[in-house]
Amino acid sequence: MSHQDAAVDVAEARSPRRPWTWVITAIALVFGAWLVQLLLTNPNFEWDVVATYLNSETVLQGVVMTLFLTATAMAIGLVLGGILVVCRMSDNVVLRVLASAYIWFFRGTPQLVQLIFWFNIGLLVPVVSIGIPFGPTFFSAESNELVTPLLAAIVGLGLHEAAYQAEIYRGGLLSVDEGQVEAAKALGMKPARLFFRIQLPQAMRFIVPPTFSAIIGMAKGTSLVSVIGGAELLFSVQEIYSQTYQTIPLLIVASLWYLFITTVLNGVQFFIERHYGRGASRNGSASMIGRFFDRRAVNRSINLTRGSES
Repeated sequence: MSHQDAAVDVAEARSPRRPWTWVITAIALVFGAWLVQLLLTNPNFEWDVVATYLNSETVLQGVVMTLFLTATAMAIGLVLGGILVVCRMSDNVVLRVLASAYIWFFRGTPQLVQLIFWFNIGLLVPVVSIGIPFGPTFFSAESNELVTPLLAAIVGLGLHEAAYQAEIYRGGLLSVDEGQVEAAKALGMKPARLFFRIQLPQAMRFIVPPTFSAIIGMAKGTSLVSVIGGAELLFSVQEIYSQTYQTIPLLIVASLWYLFITTVLNGVQFFIERHYGRGASRNGSASMIGRFFDRRAVNRSINLTRGSES
């Protein structure tokens, strides 16, 4: 029997040895053990102080404000981002240029700079008025009284997020095969029905992951509001440790709450991705489980074949 005709038993195949993976694993375990020892034995962490302030009223108020800022700013970003992407992909040149200019500006300037700008908008526009140009004024107010830290935070975070969300939407829509869109148009499908039945369901697989990454980034990015005096989570713990001088344990309190919020958002993201990823070959952990059972099925069929031949 020639070498080419020799049977290959894939069931007995073994992965090649990789000694460096064991070395890296050992180093990681040693580092992990050292980190656990540091967390448990270093008294400067002051875990009793962490436990005391973790559910304090001031910290919980900061958590609520962080969640409120995240939800409000993301709502503005999601809605305004949708309007921007429609203009960005429009056949109207003026709308395309305006949307592109908005995205270019708000993506190109730091978020912290935008927050400080909106908080100090009174230096540029001392009085805000609503009325008919060159005509009567219906409402007017001083900008310093109207633009509070909360309003500046919502406007700054929301407008900044809209630019990124518009690009997320555009990337998802461009991922849909153009042939399907043309086929739907050939069948006489109306634009609204085509969008909601053909384009959006397929684009959601590409929109959901970066959108939830943006939501998680927004939850953490609200900490920038502390610079302009917004009473969110970081500002709340700063108020406490500025009086008690227990900086490290209070920062740990803030970190634990941020980790809790982002962990919950990661869980929600997993279930939404699984919903829109049904039937896709790449589906996170579900594909890993699928590959595991597929491998077992292949091995079982090989064993049955070998048994029947014997």
